[in-house]
Amino acid sequence: MRRHDLRFALMGTEAHLICLGLDSGPDVLDRARGQLDDLERRWSRFLPDSELSEVNRAAGRPVIVSEETYRLIDAAIQAWHWSGGHFDPTIGTTMEAAGYDRPMAELAELPAEGHSRSHRAAPTPVDIVLDPYPRSVTVPSGVKLDLGGIAKGAAADLVADWLLSTGAAGCCVNIGGDLRLAGVPPRPEGWQVTLDCPGGDGRRMVGVRDGAVCTSTRTKRTWPGPAGREHHLRDPRTGSPIDTGLASVTVISARALQAEVLTKAAFAAGPAAAGDVVAETGATGLLVTDDGTVVEMPGYDSFAAAAVATAGA
Repeated sequence: MRRHDLRFALMGTEAHLICLGLDSGPDVLDRARGQLDDLERRWSRFLPDSELSEVNRAAGRPVIVSEETYRLIDAAIQAWHWSGGHFDPTIGTTMEAAGYDRPMAELAELPAEGHSRSHRAAPTPVDIVLDPYPRSVTVPSGVKLDLGGIAKGAAADLVADWLLSTGAAGCCVNIGGDLRLAGVPPRPEGWQVTLDCPGGDGRRMVGVRDGAVCTSTRTKRTWPGPAGREHHLRDPRTGSPIDTGLASVTVISARALQAEVLTKAAFAAGPAAAGDVVAETGATGLLVTDDGTVVEMPGYDSFAAAAVATAGA
C-alpha cells in the first residue's frame, strides 16, 4: 500500500503524519499540516493572539470563539467532571505560578534564579460559562485555561478523521507522542507503536489497529527551579509537582483526547488508584514507577500480543 510521511515542528514538539493508500498523499499531508498549524494558532496559551489567550485575558467578559475551540473547552470541562477533578483545564493558573509562563524551549534556557516558584491550586472550571449561542466562553477573573495536552489529543483526532474523509485507507497522526491511529493499518496486526519506559525495562511495543496511544512522563518537560528541577505535571488540587511514585503513564484508548486526559488523571491519582481511573473508561495501558517497575493494566496484554505476533512474523 502506498505510504506518505511528513514531519514538522508543532505545539512545542514534533509532529509526524502518515497516510496510506493515497496517490495524492503529499498534497493531502500538506493540507493536514495547515489544519494543525491553524489549531495551534487557536489553542496555544503562549501565542498572544490565539483564541485561548483572548479568552484568558477577558476576565469575566464573554469571548466568541470558533466551533473547534468551543468544543475543545467544553470537552476539557467535561473531562474535569468525569475524571473526578484529577484533570483540570484551569491548571494554566497553576503553571504560570510555577514559572511555566513561556514555551519550554525558552524556559529551559533561563537560570534557576530566573524562575518564579509558587504552588497555587487550580481554581477549577465550575464558574466558566459556555453559551452555545453565540458560541461564547466566559472565564472568571484569576482563571487561566491551559489546553496543552488535551489540545494535542484533540488535534490528532480531528486530523485523523479528516485524512480518512479525503480517501486515505489508513493514517497515523503523532503529535509529540500522542498518537491517533485510524482506518486500515499497514499490516493485519496493527500499527506497531514503541513505548518508552523510563527507568524501567527500556522499551516495549504494542500493536494497535484503530485507536490512540498517549504517554505522559515527568522525566521530560522539566526546567531548573530555585529548589531543584520542576516539571509540568502538577496536582491541580495543590499546585505542587506530582510526586506519587509514578515516572510515566501510557494509555491506550479509542480516541487521543480521552487517552491524553487519562494519562494526566492517572498521574494525579497515583499508582494505587491509576488503574481504576483508566479502567472505568474501558481503556488500558501501563504504568512505570519511580523504581522502574512496569505495571500492566487489565487488557494491555492483547495489544502486546499483537506486537509479539508481528515481531515473530
